[in-house]
Amino acid sequence: QRFFNEYLKETVKTMIYFLTSSPSVSVDGPINPANGFLDRLREALGNNPLHALFVTTYPDDAPWSEHCSDCMRKAFEDVGFKFASYVLLDRRTAPDVKKLMKQCDLLILGGAHLPTQNTFLHELEMPKLIKKFKGVVLGISAGTMNSARMAYALPEEPGEPHDKNFARLRPGLGLTEWRILPHFYMYKELTVDGLRMYDDITIPDSRKYGIPFLYFPDGTYLVGQDGKESVYGEYLVFQDGTFCRVAENGQKTLLD
Repeated sequence: QRFFNEYLKETVKTMIYFLTSSPSVSVDGPINPANGFLDRLREALGNNPLHALFVTTYPDDAPWSEHCSDCMRKAFEDVGFKFASYVLLDRRTAPDVKKLMKQCDLLILGGAHLPTQNTFLHELEMPKLIKKFKGVVLGISAGTMNSARMAYALPEEPGEPHDKNFARLRPGLGLTEWRILPHFYMYKELTVDGLRMYDDITIPDSRKYGIPFLYFPDGTYLVGQDGKESVYGEYLVFQDGTFCRVAENGQKTLLD
């Protein structure tokens, strides 16, 4: 029986997802080891050369997409990861998405404008494809936000806060029920169309839609597998009309 249990542990794989505010210490910078992120990523990915797939946010902007994809690859290689293949998923490679997903063991969901990426993910039928995925998912900023079952699109470009046709709730990938808002210390100081992103937009939206938000600084991340989710590092939550700090750096919090 012991041998059988160990055999199952080795052969039955399930998806594990890392939802980050940012996996890097700065824009286009090296992997951030804070809160044990790099150690847990190594444990999840193993030592074999990886087949990686980087999903861009702007599928029709090849130079921008290639830059982001290349920077992420370099960040991984600089800390010792090796790749058997590394493919940028944009408009050019979209027709091959089913084949690419089957050979992939690391799926990276890039950052930037959530609604644009959300549209592309649905064009790819990614919510359906990802249900069968058994590798590691790495969400970055908007990629993390789009990982929710019902993703929250924070209005962040001029015109969006007052656009009545701007959908703030959109079907996502369904990896988690939590809505994560990234880059806490940067976004709390930002305004768009004269509105403070947190005080004037996200907090009223939390009340309006009756949903909690988890606010992640860079360096904080959520790990999920087999229905269990934990947050590593500092984060804050707005829920039931209350804004509070739940944990500090170095702490692990099991989510209910």
